[in-house]
Amino acid sequence: MTEQAGLAGSFTLPGTSVAVNRMGYGAMQLAGRDGDKFVWGPPKDIEGAIAVLREAVASGVNHIDTADYYGPHVTNRIIRKALFPYPGDLVLVTKVGSRRGEDGSWIPALSREDLIKAVHDNIDNLGIDILDVVNLRVGGTLEPSEGSIEAPLTVLAELQQKGLLRHIGLSNVTAAQIAEARQIAPVVCVQNMYNLAHRTDDALIDDLAHEGIAYVPFFPLGVPFVPLGGFSPLQSATLSSIATRLETTPMQVALAWLLQRSPNMLLIPGTSSIQHLRQNLKASSLQLPSEVVADLNSFGRTTGH
Repeated sequence: MTEQAGLAGSFTLPGTSVAVNRMGYGAMQLAGRDGDKFVWGPPKDIEGAIAVLREAVASGVNHIDTADYYGPHVTNRIIRKALFPYPGDLVLVTKVGSRRGEDGSWIPALSREDLIKAVHDNIDNLGIDILDVVNLRVGGTLEPSEGSIEAPLTVLAELQQKGLLRHIGLSNVTAAQIAEARQIAPVVCVQNMYNLAHRTDDALIDDLAHEGIAYVPFFPLGVPFVPLGGFSPLQSATLSSIATRLETTPMQVALAWLLQRSPNMLLIPGTSSIQHLRQNLKASSLQLPSEVVADLNSFGRTTGH
């Protein structure tokens, strides 16, 4: 369900009393970069990263997405330094199912031992006793791959029963994997790649909305890391033209379109800049006219996705 109140209204996670504002914040970009190693090591400006987090919360953000393999360990420790003791309404959503190689690679980590360690690492580095939401991340680098997720999901369900996490989500999954997971434990959110140019999950979003399950698009403005490529609103003549007409920015248009796409859509755009954070948050109050929404819907089809 949604309620119109600040930052594009709130969404109550299914089967819970947990309400999050639909415009949240993704912490991945708070980590640093070491050559070709992305999301690796501390940022150049840790105090700046702390300031971004505090600004986000002060502006009404109560949903922060993170993972202990960002850095690794870096973003969670910055979150703790910036925000602990945490506000009572703040929901910290983390991910497990991956780890980092010494070369900066992203390595699947779905064994029982890996998942138990990941849950405890998140707890320890965030400085909390129980995780609000844990997303099980599976699939490939950017998109899902078919296959059973029963074994790792069962491990998370056991950790939930032991009181180490409150709620379970999924990341980078197919509709079949979501259905399989829901036979094992309630699922409160699904986090897949989705943006104006990458619309594979259109039908899935509608199905999840019908079920009252949150959909959280990662890379809502496109994949930011070269050479992965992807969509950038600044490269789209359609978005630029619309933004000029509405006297706003292409990124704000792209985010506003997502918020209007479906009431179960929760956004977690990330940035390490207070200026960009403020621009992102302004998208929550941008109401796109119906003819603009129609143009953007057509844009998604013409890009081939």
